[in-house]
Amino acid sequence: MRAVVLEEFGAPMVLKEIEKPVAGPGQVLVRIEASGTNPLDLKISAGEAAHAARTLPAVLGLDLAGVVEQVGEGVDGFAPGDEVYGMTGGVGDLQGSLAQYAAVDARLLAPKPESLDMREAAALPLVAITAWEGLVDRAQVHAGQKVLVHGGAGGVGHVGIQIARARGAEVFGTGSPHRLKVIEGFGATAIDYTAETPQEYVERLTGGEGFDIVYDTVGGPVLDASFAIVRTYTGHVLSALGWGTHSLAPLSFRGATYSGVFTLAPMLTGRGREHHGEILREITALADAGHLRPLLDPRRFGLADVAEAHAALADGTATGKIVVSVGH
Repeated sequence: MRAVVLEEFGAPMVLKEIEKPVAGPGQVLVRIEASGTNPLDLKISAGEAAHAARTLPAVLGLDLAGVVEQVGEGVDGFAPGDEVYGMTGGVGDLQGSLAQYAAVDARLLAPKPESLDMREAAALPLVAITAWEGLVDRAQVHAGQKVLVHGGAGGVGHVGIQIARARGAEVFGTGSPHRLKVIEGFGATAIDYTAETPQEYVERLTGGEGFDIVYDTVGGPVLDASFAIVRTYTGHVLSALGWGTHSLAPLSFRGATYSGVFTLAPMLTGRGREHHGEILREITALADAGHLRPLLDPRRFGLADVAEAHAALADGTATGKIVVSVGH
């Protein structure tokens, strides 16, 4: 099969023929139609993502959408011809989705939303799981809450807005001036972080009480600011990028709580993989009910264009998720 292979960190990836995998016990062989790109792909290829534990040579690509071709021993619930999607590889020793086929752990898969095409479905798994693990698993978002999503027009951010709104919350999202209409288009109140300080908009929007949930998808100083604008006692701060050194004093003085989200853990450890499949089934239901849609960059890339796709991801020109159409 054709695959894009990273043979050396920091070097261009190579499109080449490699052996087509077969479905082992507990696995499903998927004929890949589309591969979602993520910033982590760039870090891995540059050798800057030790937490992803990637060994070389490697096929990158965390997200896929495609069609089941073969079902391994012990797998129930999937059959040849089923359309599926999932975050299934690209880290640890798991083959990624920049290839025509992948043999993946069936627990990581879910039926593809019927309302989305393959490219749209491939845009969702990592960002949707990350958003869900924070907002639902950790913070139990519900009606009546005020939720702030930092980076509301980003990958995790725009899906998080939709999940929180579907569960009845009032949602706000920070963004740069040229991204505010995107945030508003997903039903959130947009906040121009260049025009107001966190203290100013928390006063304006919550009467100084703070947000019930603050989801940081940016990291660094944004996480520090989040600790000071969450509601006293009952507030919950979430971060998918809480990897730096931060003072917990502002959070402690408010008596609030914090949760980190590390979505790669089940793939790296093998523990809890079935929950990723469960989350994606929930995402499928939301999408097919009309409550969730991914934001896609309109540009088209194939396996031969992965370098260009990654360049578009790196240069900040993307207006949504960049997806590689794999084809056969």
